[in-house]
Amino acid sequence: MKQFRTRLALLFIALIGGSVLAAGIFMAVMIERSKVSALEESMVREIRIMMAVVEEQNGSIAELSAAKQQELAKYLKSSAGARVTLIDAEGKVTGDSDSEPSIMDNHSNREEIREARENGIGYSQRYSDTTNRQMLYVALPIERDGRILGFARLSMSLEEVETAIATLWWGLLGGLLVVFVIAAAASFRIAHQLTRPLDKITRVAQQITNMNYKSRVYIRNKDEIGQLGQAINTMADSLHVQMNRIRENEARLSSVLDNMVSGVVMIDEAGLIVLLNRSAEVILGYSSRELIGRRHDEVNQPIELTQLIQACMDRNERIRDEMNFYFPEERLLEVSLVPMLQLDQEWAGLVIVLHDITAIRRLEKVRSEFVANVSHELKTPVAAVKGFAETLLAGAMNDPAIAKQFLQIIYDESERLNRLIGDILELSKIESKRVPLQFSPVHLNSFLGKLMEIMQPEAERKSIELSMYVNEELYLEADEDRLGQIVINLLSNGINYTPEGGKVKVTAMPIPGDQTDGEGVRIVITDTGIGIPKKDVPRIFERFYRVDKARSRSSGGTGLGLSIVKHLVELHRGTIRVESDLGLGSRFILELPLIQN
Repeated sequence: MKQFRTRLALLFIALIGGSVLAAGIFMAVMIERSKVSALEESMVREIRIMMAVVEEQNGSIAELSAAKQQELAKYLKSSAGARVTLIDAEGKVTGDSDSEPSIMDNHSNREEIREARENGIGYSQRYSDTTNRQMLYVALPIERDGRILGFARLSMSLEEVETAIATLWWGLLGGLLVVFVIAAAASFRIAHQLTRPLDKITRVAQQITNMNYKSRVYIRNKDEIGQLGQAINTMADSLHVQMNRIRENEARLSSVLDNMVSGVVMIDEAGLIVLLNRSAEVILGYSSRELIGRRHDEVNQPIELTQLIQACMDRNERIRDEMNFYFPEERLLEVSLVPMLQLDQEWAGLVIVLHDITAIRRLEKVRSEFVANVSHELKTPVAAVKGFAETLLAGAMNDPAIAKQFLQIIYDESERLNRLIGDILELSKIESKRVPLQFSPVHLNSFLGKLMEIMQPEAERKSIELSMYVNEELYLEADEDRLGQIVINLLSNGINYTPEGGKVKVTAMPIPGDQTDGEGVRIVITDTGIGIPKKDVPRIFERFYRVDKARSRSSGGTGLGLSIVKHLVELHRGTIRVESDLGLGSRFILELPLIQN
């Protein structure tokens, strides 16, 4: 009975709705046709009246000049209340009340013009790009002695017709809605009373299915339906508590995995990749979308890693190893594989932890090389001091000339040892950022001039010409002491490695301000010395690296000067590079920002 009443009500609603809709459509069409027809007749009458009045006063419209026709079109619009267009026999617009005729297209192919030419009167409805409205066009030919001299056209907006039709449609829809509401209320009233509790329970069950565990059933009945609703509420409470715990645990786990420095990859018992954190994506060079769901041996990865995974699966034990990865860049990784077991000790997959130890190994290598270099550099002067001291103790003290010579060597080696220790301590402070810089404006011309005076005696001993080319108005914000240390070190190197009679030149110039860091200053120190081989240029700023070891030791260098210079330049947020030709000299190019932020 319930289904029958429902179907009958739906059929009744469909019949009534269909009838009202059909009647409304018929009425709308008839009203639209009637209004358009009346409007067309009215426009035809207005055109004929206008043509008769104008021809009585001015003669044929087509024989008037273009300017007169344009003026006439605007005048006629004020009396007709519609857009007036005058067109010659070839379709050219000679006058228009709303637009400039010279920019209008030829109208010979317009529907109303063709129909007027053939039937004596033409009608057309279309959307106007000029007025942005649906327009009605009526055109009549201008004739004399049976010959068409042109056309007169009126155009009016169909906005009133469209408004009337729209009002009719709204009324039709409103009436249809009322019919539907009344029919639905009468047909479903009884069914509603019976199915309302079950409908509530169904909706709540659907909400719970969609993981909305806050939804509840509110039924006061004490019968079986009420008991069912209470059971649904109890189940929702339990699910809500459990899902909150699961989400909290999942959020914690996800946060831990995403913020881990080490990469984590999980492979299930079938060999499929099921989890990948962000660090693993960076290390492996693939996104989780590309890898999750694929077998581990189908992924483009080092064969050694595939073999380790297979070994862990076969032996069911932990494995740790180090291996080189060459994609997306060369790195040394520590790989740890841990098997996962279920409660019944059945194989459940494995977890791979990838830890990038490239920087650690590089640091260990640098530390080892630094210790070896320091040991070697310290051993040389200490050995010299010890050897000459032993010689003196063995009897050389009795010869004053030899004793003085040996003591001078011991003194020079002690000084060299002192410089080496000082440079090591200085470099250590600079690298650990324990050197506070005091920035202040520096007038480069006078500043570099003082440094040139300091180095002048050393240059004169080798007959080396020192020259400087610096703009008088050039200023720079820098730590004056550290900047002086940089320039003196570079000048000293230039003098030491330039043969007698050579030249060392210092220039300073502004850098154009199109860089991202703003304007800056470029200081170039050029010498005509022995130059640097191409293979040694990339390593020139390394600690203890010497191009000519014998010459460096004889000049008293420690091998740390350029390394200190590079670190001081970086503390100034600048850059330094070298250009050199073997046997022709070198250019050290120092670029510093004008203002320190």
